[in-house]
Amino acid sequence: MIKAILIFNNHGKPRLIRFYEYFAEDVQQQIIRETFHLVSKRDDNVCNFLEGGSLIGGSDYKLIYRHYATLYFVFCVDSSESELGILDLIQVHFILQEVVMGGMVLETNMNEIVGQVELQNRMEKSEGGFSAAPARAVSAVKNMNLPEMPRNINIGDINIKVPSLSPF
Repeated sequence: MIKAILIFNNHGKPRLIRFYEYFAEDVQQQIIRETFHLVSKRDDNVCNFLEGGSLIGGSDYKLIYRHYATLYFVFCVDSSESELGILDLIQVHFILQEVVMGGMVLETNMNEIVGQVELQNRMEKSEGGFSAAPARAVSAVKNMNLPEMPRNINIGDINIKVPSLSPF
């Protein structure tokens, strides 16, 4: 059973909160803080499942989450729920972002929406995720095999003088 759905940004500010079990307001706020602390400190390359915090039920409960751009989608569930099923459900919320943005309906053609989501997934897989981009950029510059730093760059009618820079 789903106990709560929490969506918050990278700074822990709640964007959507739904509790399906009663908790007092102050306990809800503590659950949000604890959940944010648990998922935000995890690396993007680790599993998206972890044991629930002490406030929402301990080891019998799981937190299943996905981190998309600046948002964390977190489902607090008991042991009867399928982790992979919940991840699929989170994907539906991600697809909803492709349809509605800033209160405006962007697209209603299902084929276009599915195509954009598939394109995004292919891009993330081919690039090794966005977190690997800085390392790839540095690697690309180092692999350029320049005999020396360029001093002048000529592009058609445009001449650019490059200032002296220290080598890597």
